[in-house]
Amino acid sequence: MKSPTAKLLRLLAPASLLLFALHNAPLSNAQDPDADATLATASISVDSIASRNGQWYACKCYPGDKCFPSSTVWTRFNTTVGGNLQVALPPGAPCYNNLGGLSTYDSAKCAEVQSNWSNEQWNTDHPISNLWPYWTNDTCRAFPSSASDTCTRGFYGNYVVLAKTRQHVKATIDFARIYNLRLVIRNTGHDFMGRSTGYGSLILNTHSFKDVSFTTSYSGPGSYKGGAVTVGAGIQGRELLRLAHAQNPPVVFVGGECPTVGFAGGYIQGGGHGPLSSFYGMAADQVLAFEVVTASGLYLTVNERLFPELFWALKGGGPSTFAAVLSVTVKTYPDLPAAAFGFDLNFTHTLDPNVYWKGVDAFHSRANRWVENKMFVYYELMPFRLHVQPFVGPNMTKAQIEEVVKPMLDELDAEGIPYSTWSKEYSSFYDLYIDAFEDEVSGMSALIGGRLYTQKDMAQNAAGVNAAQRFAAENGGFIIGHVVGPGVGMPSADNAVNPKWREAASFSIMSYTIEGNATLQDKATAQNLVTNVIGQKLRDASPNGAAYVNEGDLEEPNWQEAYWGSNYRRLYFLKKLWDPLGVFYARTTPGTEDWKIIDNGTRLCKKLF
Repeated sequence: MKSPTAKLLRLLAPASLLLFALHNAPLSNAQDPDADATLATASISVDSIASRNGQWYACKCYPGDKCFPSSTVWTRFNTTVGGNLQVALPPGAPCYNNLGGLSTYDSAKCAEVQSNWSNEQWNTDHPISNLWPYWTNDTCRAFPSSASDTCTRGFYGNYVVLAKTRQHVKATIDFARIYNLRLVIRNTGHDFMGRSTGYGSLILNTHSFKDVSFTTSYSGPGSYKGGAVTVGAGIQGRELLRLAHAQNPPVVFVGGECPTVGFAGGYIQGGGHGPLSSFYGMAADQVLAFEVVTASGLYLTVNERLFPELFWALKGGGPSTFAAVLSVTVKTYPDLPAAAFGFDLNFTHTLDPNVYWKGVDAFHSRANRWVENKMFVYYELMPFRLHVQPFVGPNMTKAQIEEVVKPMLDELDAEGIPYSTWSKEYSSFYDLYIDAFEDEVSGMSALIGGRLYTQKDMAQNAAGVNAAQRFAAENGGFIIGHVVGPGVGMPSADNAVNPKWREAASFSIMSYTIEGNATLQDKATAQNLVTNVIGQKLRDASPNGAAYVNEGDLEEPNWQEAYWGSNYRRLYFLKKLWDPLGVFYARTTPGTEDWKIIDNGTRLCKKLF
């Protein structure tokens, strides 16, 4: 008698193969010279069918499954990608004698890892490292008590392709699709939410795509004819800013606050905010074109004329969701003078909690004022430490930015609240960025949540918002705040970014420290605090607010609405259109409600019925 699983497989196979064939039908406008080597028949294995608690799943193929590629197949694939396939080793592996059956100890490499563990740039240049290791399960730490301690991959992948050409990207996507493997796209690993890693996965590393080309007159489709830059997928924020400053005359663009963020990847596909967003809008608002490889292995140039629906979705519809980005073309602007202002209120000023939090209120309650003046403000908040560095005033002088913040200082002075400040004028935004923004560190393990507060929330309930943030800070949370109003700089845009961003006044990341190798019970307790206790306080205080897909809670209630608002139904449809087989997966992005990671965070499976 055939097993229930075999019967289910027999029923599913014809429909699945038909869907695969339809999805791989050629597109007349696709730039796909390698199409003859692209398409192959997908197979369904009994191994990939699973049942848990009455729910049937079709899972990706993993080591130990009969459907997982043999060593011979992997060897052949390595030839296809020019010898750029590697066994994926966690960054801490050189500090241990072995990983599974592999000898990994190397004292020199271990010393390098340990000395660079908190160095973001070093970690982004590593083939698979995640800057914040919570979602890797942190089972191969870089600081073991002995080299004989146990190191496992945890939730890192098994193999990584260090792609050097677009053909390598295409071949990797094809291989993952044909062999039903979990595919993870990894550029820098600058990712709070674990989307740059995945248990048993094949990792596609695009960090080597560093080509950059500037033009003073964009000639593509549409009415825009100003300056532009085409950026390879591996370029990072400060790296691009330095190249922009070297132009004659110097130019700027809308990029992130942190220098190591990969510009063309998840940052811009999730929307992208930064120091110039209150002046020019979101990063996704600036996009003129993408070059991508689709889930079916097609090369496409995507813009407002070619594949406009995919173009719309890629601009804010979610990271690693609709296609693998090879490059993006965005608007540039002439560099401009700017001013910065710094503000500190901490334990050196007062140990009275009422005095301290009254000072915090004076700062954050004026979020609307800051964005109405087209400013961006970066701050860090915890008990007895409010560090604001910097207020950014594009096209402002020192005197002008001081005049904008004067009402806050007057209030603090009137209340007898001590503080310290500094201010400075710069001839260019580039000079401000290099001087005033502080480098960040990697290696910390944490869960995150967050909330986008609208101008209406801040106008009607600033006290409630501030009280919620105080509650977060006093219950173990660390607030990383961004006062930013993209709607001031760009009131409307035709893209997939949550419309709530047009109403934004402030956005906060809430980080809660917990080790990646904590017990499942401790992780569940921490997640409940982040989502249902602190997170609920933040949501209750901002009924007009939203959440941000790139810096949010993976357990965000009603995440479809919270991350994309009215755009979600269209995004869900486009995901099914462009990736019906689920080649691309990044948790809490369009279509992923149809999938689940089962067996304690390991196997990625599609829900069947």
